[in-house]
Amino acid sequence: MDPQTSPTARPVALVTGSATGVGAATVLLLARRGWDVVVNYSRSADEARATAQACGEAGAAVLLQQADVADDAQCRALVDATVARFGRLDALVNNAGVSVFGDQARWDALDAAAFERVLGVNTLGTFQMVRAAAPHLKAAGGSITNVSSVAGALGIGSSVPYVASKGAVNALTLHLARVLAPEIRVNAVCPGLVTSRWFERGVGAEAAAKGRAAYEAGVPLQRASSPEDVAEAIGWLVTGAASVTGELLLLDGGLHLGRR
Repeated sequence: MDPQTSPTARPVALVTGSATGVGAATVLLLARRGWDVVVNYSRSADEARATAQACGEAGAAVLLQQADVADDAQCRALVDATVARFGRLDALVNNAGVSVFGDQARWDALDAAAFERVLGVNTLGTFQMVRAAAPHLKAAGGSITNVSSVAGALGIGSSVPYVASKGAVNALTLHLARVLAPEIRVNAVCPGLVTSRWFERGVGAEAAAKGRAAYEAGVPLQRASSPEDVAEAIGWLVTGAASVTGELLLLDGGLHLGRR
């Protein structure tokens, strides 16, 4: 930290992959609740700038920082930039994620490169961000929220690598909740279908619409989640939930209960 930098009075949250979707909804929610925020992106620079502007208009001080969480050096640089800017870090939300989409019946056609990229971002990236941020979160008595998926709990999802990566994130969440206690709370949210650009881009607009209709017809609550729904749950884990750690919070409209 620069010796001229003193910690800000407002708490600070770093949300990876926060240019769009769940990440963008989360930084904006926290900005509106009195937090300063770090907007991180890998490729979506224009969207990230728009999200950062919206957070600023909501009253937050904002750091906009590019980083690929699959790269450990970039994870460390992202955390270092956060602490240099704000003098503190109170919450880490590991939201950055990728998948591969294709014919699920041909699951065995995927090669090692697909696994390596998905696990590199979703699982290794989560670990690397936690490792870089933990000393600062410990000093703040802060929290970590991992954005996982119902895929990791039920073994269903867009692809084998994605399911494997989110299952690993869930296990990592439970382990970290033990080893980082009592100073740091560690939880995960596990959404089902989220109505976001990410899903539509992965499968195409027509298939996304059909998939959403089938999902909503089959789950007890008859609705998919919006990015704002997921952000609300993350916000509770970050700003409240003082006695909650090691929780895998399913946000799936009741999918885990079985089809209607």
